[in-house]
Amino acid sequence: MSVQIVLGSKSDRKVAEKATSVLKELGVKYKVSVASAHRTPELVERLVAEADAEVFIAIAGLSAALPGVIAARTHKPVIGVPVSGALNLDAILSIVQMPPGIPVAAVGLDRGENAAILAAQILSLKDGRIAEALEAHRQRLKENVAKDSQEVEM
Repeated sequence: MSVQIVLGSKSDRKVAEKATSVLKELGVKYKVSVASAHRTPELVERLVAEADAEVFIAIAGLSAALPGVIAARTHKPVIGVPVSGALNLDAILSIVQMPPGIPVAAVGLDRGENAAILAAQILSLKDGRIAEALEAHRQRLKENVAKDSQEVEM
C-alpha cells in the first residue's frame, strides 16, 4: 500500500516534507514527483496512469488545479493540500470547490502532515499495521499535549 505525492512545483517541497515525515513515521510507502497541471499536463496524466499507489496527495498553490486534474484521471482518493502564498483563498477554493462527481478531499493550508494522516487512515481500512501505527501516533499526540500542559502549569 502506498501514496503518490505530486507537487505542482519544486517550491512546494517544504509542504511535501511535512507529509513524507509522517508517512515515514507510520511506515507507509510513498513516492514524490513534480508535475504541473498547466505546464506539464501530459506528465500529470502519465503519473496518474502509471502510479501503483492507492491514494494521491496533490500539493499546489496559486490556482491549485493539480488535485482536480488528478481526480479527473483516477477513481482513487485524492487529497489536495493548498499551499499558502499571495492568494491563499484562490488555492483553497480551487481544491474545495470541485464539480459534482469529481471529489477531492482537502486539508488546511500547508497541512502536508494532515494529508499524510488522512491518506494513512484510508490505507488503514485494509492494512492493520497502518491502523496500529496511527493509534500509536495518536497516543504520542496525547502525551505531547500532557507534557505541554505540565510545562505551562502555574
